[in-house]
Amino acid sequence: MDKLKSLIMPHLSHHNLLIWGGLATVAVILLWVMLSQNSSQDTPSGDEEEEQPHILDRARSAMSDRAELPGMSLMEHLEELRKRVFHAAAYLAVGFVFAWVFREKLYGIVMAPYNKLGIGGLNFTHPTDPLNLYIMTALVGGAILASPFILYQVWLFISPGMYSTEKRFVIPFMTATIGLFFLGAWCGYRYVMPSALDVLINGFGKDFHPVVTLQEYNGFFLAVILGLGITFELPILIFFLSLFGIVDAKFLLRHIRYAILIIFVIAAIICPLPDPISMCLFASPMLALYLVGVGVAFFAHPTRRNRKKKDAAV
Repeated sequence: MDKLKSLIMPHLSHHNLLIWGGLATVAVILLWVMLSQNSSQDTPSGDEEEEQPHILDRARSAMSDRAELPGMSLMEHLEELRKRVFHAAAYLAVGFVFAWVFREKLYGIVMAPYNKLGIGGLNFTHPTDPLNLYIMTALVGGAILASPFILYQVWLFISPGMYSTEKRFVIPFMTATIGLFFLGAWCGYRYVMPSALDVLINGFGKDFHPVVTLQEYNGFFLAVILGLGITFELPILIFFLSLFGIVDAKFLLRHIRYAILIIFVIAAIICPLPDPISMCLFASPMLALYLVGVGVAFFAHPTRRNRKKKDAAV
């Protein structure tokens, strides 16, 4: 692996134009595939257009279908929102206090990928930078500790707009949301951060002296960890869109070429490395999660649930 890296890195560091050219080539190929597939499809008939309403029409239909649920006035909605925000803030405060007690250990966890490089400690340019780092570390750690309770407050806020049969998803929702976020954050911490720091500092910056500040490293760390953690929530987003009848599995498969293009654009934005291979590695789990979301949409869509009820009644 080291020998392969020694052969690749000189070319990367001296031929950055080829890297950006590769990125542009990938984008052009994806756009060409999208346009070619779109032009090769037959024009749908009038019946097919009626069977496949626009996504905005589906959203309006989902809202109108839930108009029969017990309603709340504007002031009741605001009062409920205030209550849930207050409870979530209280849980976050408790988590922050608990994380502050262990701030130095949490800081050691954050610094572990950087310390493996063996290039010395971080620098700071303002007297309050170390304090701000400890506060941010404790705040993020507290938010992670309190995330189950905060998510439950989110669920309590949106549950009045759900049918009783849909409210039983509270445990799968919380389990999957927390599990997927931790999975994405773990992948970023375990694989992306060490590789990115090694390539960027020991690879591209081998001829220079690194002066990394606390603020810069903390921002880079949070961008990678939180970015991947939020990205891994894609099946949860698809689950809710399908649960409300806005999208279904056929819709997601029919528009997969657009999803591929958007996924690669997002991967190019959040990927800390400039080469197209790393961008593809970032996009691969998102594509897999999109396909998982297709399966989730198949089981969660109300049309399938209503069909099962009719079959059971017969």
